[in-house]
Amino acid sequence: MKKLSLNIKLNSILFLFLIIPTLNFSANEIILNGIYKGENIYVENPLPSSKIGFCVTEVLVNGHTTTDEINSSFFEIDLSIYGFKYGDFINIIIKHKKDCEPRILNKEVLTPTSTFEIQQITIDKSGLLKWSTLKEHGSLPFIIEQYRWNKWIKVGAIPGKGRNKLNKYVLKVDFNSKNNKFRIKQIGSDNKARYSESIEYESDIPEITFIPGNKGKASDKIFFSTNTRYEIFNYYGKLMKTGNSNEVNITKLISGTYFLNYDNKTEIFIKE
Repeated sequence: MKKLSLNIKLNSILFLFLIIPTLNFSANEIILNGIYKGENIYVENPLPSSKIGFCVTEVLVNGHTTTDEINSSFFEIDLSIYGFKYGDFINIIIKHKKDCEPRILNKEVLTPTSTFEIQQITIDKSGLLKWSTLKEHGSLPFIIEQYRWNKWIKVGAIPGKGRNKLNKYVLKVDFNSKNNKFRIKQIGSDNKARYSESIEYESDIPEITFIPGNKGKASDKIFFSTNTRYEIFNYYGKLMKTGNSNEVNITKLISGTYFLNYDNKTEIFIKE
């Protein structure tokens, strides 16, 4: 890959948020992107078909050729010598011969982990949820959840900035009538969720109703008195439809009894 194209790629990728380290395979190259967490990378380096030398020909870290000894069946990419700070972006390019392919043994060490600490979280009458964080180490999405129908549901998401300083976020959320409860969630490389404390808001939105009403019958559509988030489950608990609207087309549902989650309540209707 030419130096110019490499620089363009490095500049562009800094604007992407990382969920897991990105591992790309191109012609005679393996490209690994992630964040620095204080650990080095280990590579299994096979022989080419000619049995002369080893597979890897060059290793670059953020555009710089490493001085690591790569002429062995296993080698270490020493990241400690570059002065990286925890959470810094890392791009590794491993160039190799055409007839073989090295294997990265521990690419997970470049995966972001959830370490954020909430400094402040507020919500106003217009539905603007605002929060600020410290101690983010690597960019991970923040997931916003609302407590409805006796469960937490996802109502939005926003990329984390991943900086180890004060980060500020704003997201517009929708209220249901009466009590509203929200929280912030983030999932790291260990697949464990990290949560903020919940925040509550008492809305003055009028209670939402629907037609044909509780246990009523409908064949084509059901209607809400205003826009609302909704879920429709069949009698066996399978989710059939979900969305946010003031009406729902139910013509494709088979005849039977359905459970309808909307606003902050659960009711029943019968599809004819």
